[in-house]
Amino acid sequence: MKNLIKYEFRKTLATKLILLGITAAVEIAFLAGLYLNKTGLLTVSVGLLVALAFGGVMLMGLGNVLTLHRDINTKQSYMLFMTPNSCYKILGAKTVESGLSILIAGAFYFALGMLDITLLFAKEGELQSLWEFFEDFIHSIDSHIQLDAPGLACFAFGVLTSWFATVNMAYLADVISAALLNGKRFNGLASFCLFLALSILLGWMQGKIGDPTYINQYFLIHGAVALVFSGLMYAATAQIMERKLSV
Repeated sequence: MKNLIKYEFRKTLATKLILLGITAAVEIAFLAGLYLNKTGLLTVSVGLLVALAFGGVMLMGLGNVLTLHRDINTKQSYMLFMTPNSCYKILGAKTVESGLSILIAGAFYFALGMLDITLLFAKEGELQSLWEFFEDFIHSIDSHIQLDAPGLACFAFGVLTSWFATVNMAYLADVISAALLNGKRFNGLASFCLFLALSILLGWMQGKIGDPTYINQYFLIHGAVALVFSGLMYAATAQIMERKLSV
């Protein structure tokens, strides 16, 4: 399993390095705009950093989905499934690598964002206004979020696990498309509709559980539901792969 995870990491390493390189370049532009008083450059770089933060976390999951799609729809699949590993291990390695990548990317961009915001307010001599700005931003997302370490941790847990569940739903839809609907008319549309149906189901389940007044508990429950749902998606996907794709 350890070697499979390393293998999956190597397959997505180029994407990670490209993303990191782009982020580094934009960060340099941000610092240049900040300390050289280039307002236009500063504004553009801030917008790009925000886009990279959201897009980067999403890309960590999408990259793994695309890798799985390539593995089961090209000749690479024969090499992959001929190794002495069960489909549960193969998919498990992809799932673990995806989860770790999402978690690390989320932590990295959060830390980078906090650093840049601190530098920006310090440069303007309004460091004391930093917390008010951060509070307004977080409350614009959800007014119930508690701005302390447990509150932010619960919020991050709920968001990242929901995205992790989304990746696992995409795994299932892609495997069904390749294994059960291959060659069928409207194959892609059917698998996409399945993905949407699963996403709606997860959202409905999360919405039915928990009281948003108790926001920390609410996000924890949302995250727990997402993890359970991810487990079910993993089991279903691996079972289909074992029966239909394993050689």
